[in-house]
Amino acid sequence: MAMTTPRARLFEAGRLIREAFVKYNDNFGRITRRAKQRFEAQDWLGAERDIGDRIELYTKSVERAVVALTRLLGPDGLTHDRWRELKSVFGERVDGIADGAFSKTFFNSISRNILRTVGTDPETEFVDVRFNIHDAQRHAVECRNYLNWGSITESLRRLLADCSFDVPFANLSRDVARVEAELSTYAASLDNDPGAVLRFDFLPAVFYQSKRAYLIGKAFWATHSAPLVIAIGHVRTGVAVESIMMSVDDISILFGFTRSYFFVDLEPVEGAVYFIHSLLPGKPVDELYTVLGRLRQGKTERYQLFSTHLNTCTDHFVTAPGDRGLVMIVFTLPSYDLVFKIIRDRFGFPKNTSRHEVMSKYEFVVRHDRAGRLLDTQEFTDIEFPLAKFDQEVVDELMSEAAESTRIDNGQLVIRHLYVERRLRPLNLYLREAPRELAEAAVIDYGDALRDLARANIFPGDLLIKNFGVTRHGRVIFYDYDELCLVTDCHFREVPEARFDEDEYRPRPWFHVNANDVFPEEFMKFLAIEASLREVFMAHHADLLSVAFWRDLQALHQQNLGKERPAQGTSSRPRARPAFS
Repeated sequence: MAMTTPRARLFEAGRLIREAFVKYNDNFGRITRRAKQRFEAQDWLGAERDIGDRIELYTKSVERAVVALTRLLGPDGLTHDRWRELKSVFGERVDGIADGAFSKTFFNSISRNILRTVGTDPETEFVDVRFNIHDAQRHAVECRNYLNWGSITESLRRLLADCSFDVPFANLSRDVARVEAELSTYAASLDNDPGAVLRFDFLPAVFYQSKRAYLIGKAFWATHSAPLVIAIGHVRTGVAVESIMMSVDDISILFGFTRSYFFVDLEPVEGAVYFIHSLLPGKPVDELYTVLGRLRQGKTERYQLFSTHLNTCTDHFVTAPGDRGLVMIVFTLPSYDLVFKIIRDRFGFPKNTSRHEVMSKYEFVVRHDRAGRLLDTQEFTDIEFPLAKFDQEVVDELMSEAAESTRIDNGQLVIRHLYVERRLRPLNLYLREAPRELAEAAVIDYGDALRDLARANIFPGDLLIKNFGVTRHGRVIFYDYDELCLVTDCHFREVPEARFDEDEYRPRPWFHVNANDVFPEEFMKFLAIEASLREVFMAHHADLLSVAFWRDLQALHQQNLGKERPAQGTSSRPRARPAFS
């Protein structure tokens, strides 16, 4: 019988893994395609559920494949030697095909699950699974072309009409004119003829994120091209163009590590990444995979890039800049813009939470609308780094305060559970170092961040400015999640009037405080900055200190009517550009 030989079973196992990956991809697409109907029906709760469903899909697909392989190969087929042969059989067949690298990542997930791999094992998993520019060019996504035969208006009208929403544009002519005006402004800034656009190339699928739809493309002139992104949202009588982005900075933020994952039905994934990377050549490929919802391939790309750097750099892991955390140990490699977080075995006073609760908060952030104000975090398990790459101070702290998560084994620091994030400059340090104009802009944006999070039904919990950081674009981002909660779960209260004069000087409140009580008028205690910067904050955000602001917003969320934050690229306020890394 053909399938009784060990070699034949290897081929069957390889085919099973490939088919499991294809089925995962098909199911990913099925969930993704629901985004159009969610957007048209303004079903934002359903869209949020879909984020979780897509994230869970990968793990479920791997687990199903592990069960099927165990049944096919039996205990004798799950050995290290047999898996080394299977890797060779699988790799030879997926090399060069569309999303072949992603197929290898799927293989690795199964391999690590079955063999319980710690660190990496080049014999049983693919260790050089990276975006290949030549493969991506071969498997590029075919764009829709809109040629200008003398009427930019007509070209743009066809572009917007091709969205094929079941909800009509409220005023298509006005939207076309708005995009055309933006193109004219851009062309004039380069001393170009506004009407000299040759064509527009756009990806053939609409991108959905939070409560908006986006068209992603390029505009071409005779001597140059420029990115062109059109954001579409809902108005009372239909849908409408909200903003037009031609700035690389604005588009980079849209595809950045603080945004929710896109829902876009594009295959192959590497072809979509290739096109977006052509718009944003400075954007790390791992972030593009991640923001497209391909979290596991994003992790693979990030790990490969970082490992390559770690093998060649001369610096060491050190404690990350900023105040010492009560929940997390945070370290970084100065020459690379990532931070690494490990949960402490015990939390310092006054933290009253558990390891499980902290992990659940990070999981919540992955699934929720991050409103452009929360860092995306990647989880790694059973990972190892060379011990010689660490400053002794970091090793000592890990061994004494995170022994449940770390150990030293044969010259390697083995970490059972690790969070990885992009490194930001802590806001408290930034305000001490930045020129006055940038410091004021950062304080204002801190208030804007609180508003954006509140509109997404998120309350940070701990408002201390040390828990916020500043990106290279000058945006203030929240990154300490252990006290984060929903706005709708808070009880916003006014501070009761003191019974006696001495009550106000007591170290503890003279009134009962429940776990979910929040007192907005006391927020200024968390803004530990000089008086003049406090005045700047109050000039722009005094309403954040009122109970009415939070209760009104809370009521809207309870009716599923949460206010929208402004579309990216429409704010005229200067950003707090960092003057340093």
